[in-house]
Amino acid sequence: MNPAHRKALPDEFSLCIVSPFNRPTSRAMRAPTAVDEKDIMKKIEAIIKPFKLEEVKDAIHELGIQGMTVTEAKGFGRQKGHTEIYRGSEYTVDFLPKLKIELVITDDLVERAVAAIIKGAKTGKIGDGKIFVSHIEEAIRIRTEEKGDQAV
Repeated sequence: MNPAHRKALPDEFSLCIVSPFNRPTSRAMRAPTAVDEKDIMKKIEAIIKPFKLEEVKDAIHELGIQGMTVTEAKGFGRQKGHTEIYRGSEYTVDFLPKLKIELVITDDLVERAVAAIIKGAKTGKIGDGKIFVSHIEEAIRIRTEEKGDQAV
């Protein structure tokens, strides 16, 4: 790109990626702009004990959060499973049953939602679970094609 073109595009630059097939691919990238805090969305993933689901669901509902996804999961952390005796035989259970809760919410609700999940899921014993918070680029409601926080 010659210097005259660089001055003409101050907010944009081109990124050229060479594909595995040696065909260059061009993609325009914009400089970051100021984003309204309510437009920032986060995803909260919580791994909890199955019997704590109702308490967590009630705590989240009290905040006015309307939706969540719950998935049955199996896993282990520091507790590394346990042994059980069934019909006189001892079995090692490596993967313990857990539930994975996923929420996509606006940034202003994250701290309160995390506190609500902790309040509902905590027993004080090993294996209570984990909470992960990550950034969401975009959310789209399929039926109406609404985007951003309107889709959640």
